[in-house]
Amino acid sequence: MSLGDQVAANLPYLRRYARALTGSQQTGDAFVRATLEAALADEDLKASLSGGRVPLYKAFNKVWSSAYMEIGRDESEGSGHETVAQDRLSAITPLDRQALLLTTLEDFSIPEAAEIMEIDPADIETMVQQAIAEIDRESATTVLIIEDEPLISMQLEDLVRSLGHEICGTAATRTQAQEVVAECTPGLVLADIQLADGSSGLDAVDDILAIDSVPVIFITAYPERLLTGDRPEPTYLVTKPFQEATVRAAISQALFFGSSRPLG
Repeated sequence: MSLGDQVAANLPYLRRYARALTGSQQTGDAFVRATLEAALADEDLKASLSGGRVPLYKAFNKVWSSAYMEIGRDESEGSGHETVAQDRLSAITPLDRQALLLTTLEDFSIPEAAEIMEIDPADIETMVQQAIAEIDRESATTVLIIEDEPLISMQLEDLVRSLGHEICGTAATRTQAQEVVAECTPGLVLADIQLADGSSGLDAVDDILAIDSVPVIFITAYPERLLTGDRPEPTYLVTKPFQEATVRAAISQALFFGSSRPLG
């Protein structure tokens, strides 16, 4: 496999990570593009990418780290949702959440996350525990689960309740989701993309977002089909089969930013 093909195969997952880290498709994708541009300008960095996902994410981390201190600190720039999101990112120890996302959402080992972040493995473990503690302190909300597989729906219900949130309803179709939302507007949505009657979870979520801005986490067995960068895509995306820690991290990040609207 050529270097270009190898990088291309890993890009959907780097986009997923970047979007979860920044809370925005637009901002996350911009950091991914900047990473590729940096690699094109540096032959040594470009050659390192042949090592697979770890060096690719490490290259991304260098771009993210160098730019991060400038984001949200210049109060004369930005407004509205973007400013709020970046202010919150500055306030809630982003390195802890980065370590959590790498080891849960992206399923890197502690040593791999340490290499990516260029931090001692023991420090990564501490950061992950601190991030989990931050999650546990978050305000409770109500959650709508749009999922047509009963066992997965029940698993998500148990996880949501274990985090201190309430279930405002479950739905296996777009119509059922509309019925739930007619009774109560959720504070968070967990949604499958392909539903029981052939309807789309994307359409069901669009119905909800037409009413109010609500953070949404999509769950799918085929994330690479959505993370192409060619059209508006989910900011928060969890791959099936999922680990509960991954969903926990995604819920934390979605609630942390408080919206799935693009930041740009």
